[in-house]
Amino acid sequence: MARRRIVCLPGDGIGPEVMAEATRVLEALPLELELSSHLFGGAAIDAVGDPLPPDTLAACRRADAVLLGAVGGPAWDGGPIRPEAGLIGVRRELDVYANLRPAVAEGIDLLIVRELVGGLYYGARGTKDDGTVFDTCEYHPSQVERVARRAFELARTRSGRLLSVDKANVMETSRMWRRVVTALAPEYPGVELRHGLVDSVAMLLVMDPGSFDVLVMENTFGDILSDVAAGVTGGLGLAASASLGDANPGIFEPVHGSAPDIAGTGAANPTAMLRSLALMLEHGLGEPALARALERAVEEARRSAPTPDLGGRSTTSEFGSAVLAGLATEVPA
Repeated sequence: MARRRIVCLPGDGIGPEVMAEATRVLEALPLELELSSHLFGGAAIDAVGDPLPPDTLAACRRADAVLLGAVGGPAWDGGPIRPEAGLIGVRRELDVYANLRPAVAEGIDLLIVRELVGGLYYGARGTKDDGTVFDTCEYHPSQVERVARRAFELARTRSGRLLSVDKANVMETSRMWRRVVTALAPEYPGVELRHGLVDSVAMLLVMDPGSFDVLVMENTFGDILSDVAAGVTGGLGLAASASLGDANPGIFEPVHGSAPDIAGTGAANPTAMLRSLALMLEHGLGEPALARALERAVEEARRSAPTPDLGGRSTTSEFGSAVLAGLATEVPA
């Protein structure tokens, strides 16, 4: 079996703590892995003045998958550069254009596919002479086509329903988005395509989340609606993500922030990180059976060893130990 290279970016706040539990799980899996840890985010700013040091980026480019903890915190607010600049930078450099955000709970099993390297967050921005501030939302049809194809392909593996979300009644970028997605539909005859306006979809995500399967949308809409979906299925503390490209390694990270208020207390819930690790096993390393085994072990640990946010008393490490115990019953050593 070929040795796979996993780059770990612990980041800030609780990032190193939840990353430690992911590392324990990785080391227990029957895989040949090479793990390395690198500076990223605020920790990298403090050490070398750059949230994405060249050595870190080079290691990411050589990796088979990148596992990321969390970045940011009040320690870097107001500084000349923010930790989040490293996050946006590594996404752009690895061209991980499709962000997968599953949201699963009783009666709910949906997947948001968010375009990740275009739109408002990457467009021209600035301040005019009169004080007007602007951020520009720009998309090329090729950017829309590639993320839409990824969404169609994912929908084909699920229930065959795809909802494309836009604001075509107002925005030119959305009108182009809808045209491109519609033109692709005949290539996927097994997938039922529908279109929805972002505001009405937001309402339905709250009122009837179980009616959705796969949703695809541009960057800013995806940022917002994926958090809404996380909220109706347990909160950001449980939400995982995978950011995928075509040729470069994927980035797998929990959706929660760095939670500096509980950093170092042992209270952090590593569920989102371990669910992100399961996504890495499936989409980054091609190990779906191990991914399912890890998902089951995490769910059992949530019942048997809940952390304080789930109403229990288990520490981060104790939760990780419960996951390892559950995994040991499913995966041969």
